This record gives sequence, C-alpha cells and structure tokens, in this order.
Amino acid sequence: MRQKGLLIVISGPSGCGKGTICKELRARHPEIKVSVSTTTREIRAGEVEGRDYRYISKEEFERQVQEGEFLEYARIYSGNYYGTPKKYVKETLMAGDDLILEIDIQGALQVKEKFEEGVFIFLVPPSMEELHRRLVQRGRETPELIMERFKSAYEEMNFINRYNYVVTNDKVDEAIKKIEAIIAAEKCRVVRNEALLHEILDGGI
Repeated sequence: MRQKGLLIVISGPSGCGKGTICKELRARHPEIKVSVSTTTREIRAGEVEGRDYRYISKEEFERQVQEGEFLEYARIYSGNYYGTPKKYVKETLMAGDDLILEIDIQGALQVKEKFEEGVFIFLVPPSMEELHRRLVQRGRETPELIMERFKSAYEEMNFINRYNYVVTNDKVDEAIKKIEAIIAAEKCRVVRNEALLHEILDGGI
C-alpha cells in the first residue's frame, strides 16, 4: 500500500536561502512536487506565471480567502498577499506524492495548526551578519526595505521552537543533505507506516 505523501514545509527569514534550497532539492529529486503560491504582487523579470507564482488581483485574492480556498495566507510588510491553494496540496498528498511548501513563518504556523503531521523545517543563516550581506547582495530592495526585513528576521527567529527541525544554510550542498536525511527518517516513522504494518501482519505465514 502506498504511503500518503509527505508535506515538507520549509521556511525561515527573508534572505536565508529558501528559494535556492528548494530549487536545488527539486533538481535532485524531481519526483517531489512543489506547491506554487498565489500572490498579489507584480510579476518580476524572469518569472513565469504558474511556475514561480500565480499572480492575481487583491480583489480576487480576498474573494478566494472568503471562500476558504487557501491552506494558509498572509499579508506581508510590502502590503502584498501570499497564499497556498488548499485543493492542490490535498490532492497531491492523497496521490502519495511528497510536496514542498516554501512559505514564510506566518504561513507555516497556520499550516501547522491544520496539518500537524507535516514536517516543518526552519532554515537559518550561519550568522545575522551573513543574512544582512545576502539581503544587500540581492539588490532587489531599497535600504529601508532591507532594514525592515533584517529587523523582521530577528523577530522570526523566536519561532524556531515551533518547528520540528532547524537547518543552517551555510553551504547549500550540506543543507540539502541534512534535509534529505530528515525526509528519509520521517518516511520511516511508525505512525506513517501503520497501514504497511497491518498489511504485513494480516498476511500471516
């Protein structure tokens, strides 16, 4: 009997490398699905509708919130909404496929309230100095917004104890190996294999 898919939630402060880690994890494990988030922000150069995000208006997003179409959603300091479509997540897991959610901390905590059996991984930078360097190096935000993100990172670190695992993203390859080990261990948990155990025992001699 095929196991239900594993919901792998990866989050952490802005600049910790969530996008890089998830992209590399998918490159090494194409069988793992990725949930494409919905957002109200403008599409950026190089992004593709349906691959990076689903881009909709604020009014449409709020309508979908009212109709309960999101597993989680949040409005961040930029004023834009981000959310995870509930239907795709449920269908993917029931089909037995593993699924990665790359979401912010607000969203991850919402998911945990509804889906405790998920695997929640908090990604951290090797130091706050390195986090600040990465935010500046991206070159996407104004100095004011960089400082806003940096201050938020300090606050977000307080939520580490709400997660199952913490992984330091110093070297991408090492961080990926740790996440692979977490996934392998989670798949061997007894609670995830009860149907298999019953099947073995019912088979008799």
